[in-house]
Amino acid sequence: MEGHPQVPGCKVVLLGDSGVGKTCIISRYLTDTFDENSTTTNGATYCSKSVSFDQLGKNLLFDIWDTAGQEKYKALTKFFYKDAAICILVYDICRRNSFDSIKNYWYPQVRENVGENIVLGIAGNKCDLYEKEEIKEEEVREWANEIGAVFELTSAQSNTGINELFENLGYKFIDPNFKPARIEEKREKSIVINKNDLKKNETKTKKSFC
Repeated sequence: MEGHPQVPGCKVVLLGDSGVGKTCIISRYLTDTFDENSTTTNGATYCSKSVSFDQLGKNLLFDIWDTAGQEKYKALTKFFYKDAAICILVYDICRRNSFDSIKNYWYPQVRENVGENIVLGIAGNKCDLYEKEEIKEEEVREWANEIGAVFELTSAQSNTGINELFENLGYKFIDPNFKPARIEEKREKSIVINKNDLKKNETKTKKSFC
C-alpha cells in the first residue's frame, strides 16, 4: 500500500436482522477467520481496515460499524447512520423475511437518515446453502439495480464474495464512474467453485451460521 495517497476514512455500516451474519462477514473480511459460535452483537462494534485500490492508485481506510439487528436496538441504530458513506444491507438467502426486512425497513431507514450520496451494498449471505434459498438471486439483483446498489452473494463460512463486495463498494466510493476490471469475473468463479464443492460431497452436513 506504500506510494498511494490515503483517502480519508470511509464509514461503513452493516444493517440487517439478527442472525443474518453481519459479524461473521466482518470477521472474515478483517482477519480471514470464521467462528460458527459467533455471538449476537449487542448495540454496535467498531473496527477498521486500510485497503489498497491499485486500479485508482489510492488507499482507503474503511471504518466499519457492526450494528445489532434485534428490535430493541433499532432506535439506537439511527445514531450510527451519522456520517455513513457506505451502508451494506445484509440478508440470509434462506430466510425470506430477512430480505423483506432490508427492503421494507432497513432501506427506508437509510433513506430517512442518510443523504442521497450514500453508497449502497446488498449482501445475500450464506450462499453456501444455495439449495435452501428462499429468495432468488434475480429478484434481488433487479431490486439492487432499481436502487443503485452493489449486490453480492456472500458466505463467511466458505469465504465467498466478501472481498469482492468491499472492493466494489470501495471503488464506487472513491470514483462512482469507475468500473473496476475482473471483479465480476472473480465473483462468478468463486460461486461456481463453491457449488461444485458442495455437490461433490453430498453426504456432508450442510450447516452454516454466517
